[in-house]
Amino acid sequence: MCKEGNAIATIIDIVTQAVRPVIAEPFELVDVEYEKMGGDYVLSILVDKPGGITVEDTAELTDIISPLLDTIKPDPFPDQYMLEVSSPGLERPLKTAESLANAVGQYVNVSLYQAIDKVKVFEGDLLAFDGETLTISYMDKTRQKTVTIPYKMVAKARLSVKL
Repeated sequence: MCKEGNAIATIIDIVTQAVRPVIAEPFELVDVEYEKMGGDYVLSILVDKPGGITVEDTAELTDIISPLLDTIKPDPFPDQYMLEVSSPGLERPLKTAESLANAVGQYVNVSLYQAIDKVKVFEGDLLAFDGETLTISYMDKTRQKTVTIPYKMVAKARLSVKL
C-alpha cells in the first residue's frame, strides 16, 4: 500500500477507536471512511440501527462525534475535512464476520482476492456463514448454482439490491 494509503488506514483506525465507544445501542457503527471528494477530504461515519436511521439520529450523533474528534491527540488529520454522519444505505458494507453472520438469508455481493472457477465477484443469496466459509446461491446465466467461499478469500462484501 502506498504511503497515503497507510496514512488513511491509520486515520480510519484512530477514528474508529475514538467513536465506537460513544455510539451506543440501538446504534451500530457500520464503517468509517476517509476520502478525497473533489478538493475536500470527507470523513464519513456510517451508522445504522434496527428499522433504519433518521435525520434526527444523524444530527444527534454528529453533535456527539464532532467535539470528540477535536479531542484526539495528536490530531490525526493532515488536512481540513468535512464530517458526514449517515446511513450505510441499502448496500451497506459487511466488514466483519459478525456482520456477515447477521446477513445470512439476505442478497449479497462478494468480491474475492482470487477467482473461484474464473469468477471474482459473486452476487446472490447468502445461505450460510459459519465463521470460516460462506455459502452463496447465485444465478449463472440461466442455472441456479451454489458456491462455497473461504472467508479469508473475501476482499469485500456488502448487501446488495436484487434487480
